[in-house]
Amino acid sequence: MAVIEREMTIAEAADRVSSWLPGHRVEILRGSLIVSPPPDEPHQGTVFEIGCEIRQAGAKEAGLKVRPGIGLWLPTGPADYAIPDLSVVDADIADALVQRNCYAPHVFRMVLEVTSSNWSDDTALKVELYAEAGIPVYMVADRRHEEVLLYEKPKEGKYPAPTRYKRGETVPLPESVGVTLDLSVDTLLDGDD
Repeated sequence: MAVIEREMTIAEAADRVSSWLPGHRVEILRGSLIVSPPPDEPHQGTVFEIGCEIRQAGAKEAGLKVRPGIGLWLPTGPADYAIPDLSVVDADIADALVQRNCYAPHVFRMVLEVTSSNWSDDTALKVELYAEAGIPVYMVADRRHEEVLLYEKPKEGKYPAPTRYKRGETVPLPESVGVTLDLSVDTLLDGDD
């Protein structure tokens, strides 16, 4: 009896890895499977605190939602998607569902990544991917280098050089996000006040 085998698609592989490694974040970036371990407490503290601050600054009243860990469909490959740590999105995001619980980039106003062991993905690869997707604001809390990087206004699929912020400073949210707020670099790096 003959056994017919077929190769697994990258999307199927992502699903399989997700089932094998609960709590890990599985993304497909430029056609490669990227697996990140569960975040530590300060990482999640940052996501929670910053999300609360953006909501309190009037996100809902501005027609926005603040969401941790939702899928962002990327135009860089047929199955590419990222799962930013925190996103500020238009309130009508449900209308932008592409597939596999991922949403079209045009509803994302800002994404925040908090670095972990895979810090180079957040500070290099995702800079390219989010610019190509046209994400207006990309903020990186780079815990390894103790700074916050703010990328904005991508042109022709590239962000200009980032504005860098150090401990003791605040990061003003760009107007394109839709709320007025200065975020503490210390909170972005440490997860609490």
